[in-house]
Amino acid sequence: MAFELPDLPYAHDALATKGMSAETLEYHHDKHHNAYVENGNKAIAGTEWDGKSLEDIITGTYDASAVAQSGIFNNISQLWNHNQFWEMMGPNGGAMPSELEAAIKDSFGSVDDFKSQFSAAGAGQFGSGWAWLVKDTDGSLKVTKTENGVNPVCFGQTALLGCDVWEHSYYIDFRNARPKYLNNFLDNLVNWENVASRM
Repeated sequence: MAFELPDLPYAHDALATKGMSAETLEYHHDKHHNAYVENGNKAIAGTEWDGKSLEDIITGTYDASAVAQSGIFNNISQLWNHNQFWEMMGPNGGAMPSELEAAIKDSFGSVDDFKSQFSAAGAGQFGSGWAWLVKDTDGSLKVTKTENGVNPVCFGQTALLGCDVWEHSYYIDFRNARPKYLNNFLDNLVNWENVASRM
């Protein structure tokens, strides 16, 4: 069964007052994300991965020793990444739930220190990629960054929060100011209830 582009969990203009314009969502979701869906379906058609879950394809095609990943991995992992990304944001992000705040303070010292580490990871990712808050295999919370479409699934980690730092995610609204985009993401766009639910 072919993968499909999921609907956004909010209207295209729902994040506009929070710093992510309708134009960005129209390009990012309707065009970029949809391209990963279409190209991913074409890449797996007739292969051993046809009919498998996104996670099974990601773990089965990721090659830690490769400089460049396969077309199957790149498209399927980016499909997965974006499926999570839209859910991790919302127009009414609200306060951070107490259990998540406690876990972040325990791991990073303070919420501000976590945000600083997360922003630094995203700003410091050379080229395209992602910044993540993950629950590692030992249960600890960590900030990581990955290149291109690589994600926490590759390492057996649970993705709690991810921020897309490919230029198509921020260039319309922030031009080349990736750090400003990251700070706005953390302060205005994150759906902390969704992040907490992933723990």
